[in-house]
Amino acid sequence: MEQKHDLTEGNIAKTVIWFSLPFLLANFIQALYGAVDLLVIGWCCPPEAIAAVSTGTQVTQIVTSMISGLTLGATVTVGKYAGQKQPEEIRRTIGTSLCLFAIVGLLLTGLLLLCSGVLLTVLQTPEESFALAKEYVCTCGAGVVFICGYNAVSAILRGYGDSRTPLLFVAAAGCLNVAGDLLLVRVLGFGVKGAALATVLSQGLSMAWALSYLNRRNFIFKFRLANLKMRREKVRELLFVGIPISLQECMVRLSFLYLTSVTNALGVSAAAAVGIASKYDVFAMLPANSAASALSPVVAQNYGAGKYRRMGQALVTAILAALPFSLAFFCWAQVSPESMIGLFSEDAAIISAGVPFFRTCSYDYLCVLFMFCLNGYLNGRGQTMFTMVSCCFGALALRMPLIRLACGKAPGNLGAIGAVAPAVSAFIALYTGIYIWRETRRDRIQGKT
Repeated sequence: MEQKHDLTEGNIAKTVIWFSLPFLLANFIQALYGAVDLLVIGWCCPPEAIAAVSTGTQVTQIVTSMISGLTLGATVTVGKYAGQKQPEEIRRTIGTSLCLFAIVGLLLTGLLLLCSGVLLTVLQTPEESFALAKEYVCTCGAGVVFICGYNAVSAILRGYGDSRTPLLFVAAAGCLNVAGDLLLVRVLGFGVKGAALATVLSQGLSMAWALSYLNRRNFIFKFRLANLKMRREKVRELLFVGIPISLQECMVRLSFLYLTSVTNALGVSAAAAVGIASKYDVFAMLPANSAASALSPVVAQNYGAGKYRRMGQALVTAILAALPFSLAFFCWAQVSPESMIGLFSEDAAIISAGVPFFRTCSYDYLCVLFMFCLNGYLNGRGQTMFTMVSCCFGALALRMPLIRLACGKAPGNLGAIGAVAPAVSAFIALYTGIYIWRETRRDRIQGKT
């Protein structure tokens, strides 16, 4: 398998848009995992099950975000060597990546199984939902190694310039997950545990197919035990890029976990409403997230090839391509938040609690577009330390204290709580944009094109 796309050549707008589309479709299908779980649970189970899955999903998402951050380190590193046309370095990076992520997956599995009860207690999970939420987290935790392998293979392919093949694996997992939810929850009545089992089994089967599929193709790396070698210098390189990205993802999720803990304390209706909003966050921010995810390998390859002007053009294209989608979700949330909530639950208390939250938090659909793309650009340049510090600052020094302040000044006012996220995202986007403008100016002074 030759490199699918040389991202350093051709029309930059066409390159970014066509490379982003498989990301968008893949991320859409992945977003369906949690949404389908919640939809089926909402149709077949009582409100405490909805709160259990929404809370349990927050826990599992922080683990998934950590894994995604680490694997993005592989995307950036492979992309850099692809831009420099160094195939042997690509093979060494892939072999080390797979070994590293297998170890990480096993460690995270043990951590989730041991600490699920503590995490759910910290999140102030409603008493009537606690046992169900723990069951969901432990079942998903048992399959973390599949999530690692599944994300690692996709990240490697994307760094190599192939965003289409990972879409096949994601589509297979999505179809299996929907079928599993309907069978295990609706038909067999396994409830919350059935939703978690469907997710784990779908990702495990998709990972196995991915490895088999690539071994039958002329891919640059053969997925065999003999090729899986840990190289110290590659581990350092992967972790240098991946750990800051992983930490920034975790900090964002941590702030959402804090939001979950605050709203859980307000009762089942508030917890369910915010849980439903979190599902829409994923879909509404999907184009922005996909554009940013695609931007990182595009920038990485062009950075490796020394094409700096092309990197800036890619950033502008990514923002403009995702903007219409973000605007559409924002308008829906402003005009008819009741219809958004009603797709998941017709419970009057949940709808009443959710409407003010949807109206304020939906401003974040626009703000994160700029924040995500600017961070994606910097990640592609390997400047992950800046984005890590920025995200840590945003989560620990801004989001969490402001949520606490909103709760103190306006107890139970979900509208005030929902306004925190867009305010913080807008601020981060502003100073990140200034930083990139200064970096671009420095590139021009140094004669980098």
